[in-house]
Amino acid sequence: MSKKIVFLDRDGVINEFPGHGNYVTKVKEFHFIPGALDALRRLKEHGYTVFVVSNQAGVGKKIYSQNKLDRITRLMNKEVLRNGGEIKKVYYCTHTTQQGCDCRKPGIGSIRAALTLMKKPISHAVHAYFVGDTEVDVTAGKTAGCQTIFVLSGMSDRNMVRTWKVRPDYTVEDLAAATDIILANGE
Repeated sequence: MSKKIVFLDRDGVINEFPGHGNYVTKVKEFHFIPGALDALRRLKEHGYTVFVVSNQAGVGKKIYSQNKLDRITRLMNKEVLRNGGEIKKVYYCTHTTQQGCDCRKPGIGSIRAALTLMKKPISHAVHAYFVGDTEVDVTAGKTAGCQTIFVLSGMSDRNMVRTWKVRPDYTVEDLAAATDIILANGE
């Protein structure tokens, strides 16, 4: 199995970050960031296995249902496949912050689960990338041992990084630019 693995946050990385309430609650609110579908296709063509690791506490807070989240995910996966990409598996943490679970980023439970699915130990994360748009994404990636890429297409901006305890390895505009880095550094 491929040792080339990429973990992606969803909102702000694959799809446009939602304005109101910070949650995509309906299929009609899910809009791919320009270049994201092409980036996912390029990753697949170069042998990368892609996982989505996303906090979706809106389900736990009862802002939207698990059924609506599942519909959004089906739409995302269908469009990614239709455009030549592939997401191996989506890991959502639907718990609230107060529940303190390890699958909620910055915890690494979802990263660990993805690596287990690939029959890889957590130490294999040093060969992986984590692409995200927030400090919790960068922290999760770094905690697991991944190379981290912070994208400016989501909710955080370049100035915010200065206040973070953990810094990304790279800062780029979007998933397309992150993919350029990943492929340039590919094995």
